[in-house]
Formats: sequence, C-alpha cells, structure tokens
Amino acid sequence: MNHLGDTNKMVSETPRTDKAIWNRLDRSWMDGTLCRQLERELNAEKQHVTELENRLRALWDKYDGDRNHYMDRIKRLEEAGDRLAAFTPPSADRIAQWNKSKEAKP
Repeated sequence: MNHLGDTNKMVSETPRTDKAIWNRLDRSWMDGTLCRQLERELNAEKQHVTELENRLRALWDKYDGDRNHYMDRIKRLEEAGDRLAAFTPPSADRIAQWNKSKEAKP
C-alpha cells in the first residue's frame, strides 16, 4: 500500500481486489495474494501501454512534420522549375523532360 502524505489515508495498489474481498461476508474463500499480484501486473502493463501510445504519438507528429516539410519543399521546387522553364528558350524535349520529372513522384 502507498501512504499519502498529510491525509493519513492508505491507498491500495489493488483496489479492485480489495473491494471484492471487502464486499464478501466470508472472506476466507478467496486468496487475495494471487489476485493482488495479477492486478499489480495488469496496472503495470496498462502504464506500459500508455507510455508506448505516447511515444507513438510523438513519432507520428515528427513524421507528419517531416512529411509536410518535404511536401512543401517539392512544391516550391516545382514552382521554381516552372518559372525557370518559362524563361528558357522553348524546347519540346526539355519541356517533356521537365513534365516527366514532375510526375515521377512516389
């Protein structure tokens, strides 16, 4: 059990098991040791899952930021290429090559 500072109340690590035992008139039928151990393990795994979810969210946010950065960069490069193509002497081969390179996105 954990002790909460100034409140002088004890907080259990296994509240569901404690409640189940407390609510039974005849407590001798249930061995709370195994139940408490399983509840502690369940609580630890829940905490681990929460930590993994938070890490996944952080990675997704980073990926999304990187993706937006590169999509914006591609857009700016295409615009620059289009402006450059407009000022160069017309050549059907160059224009076809430029259009082909713009379409070759993954």
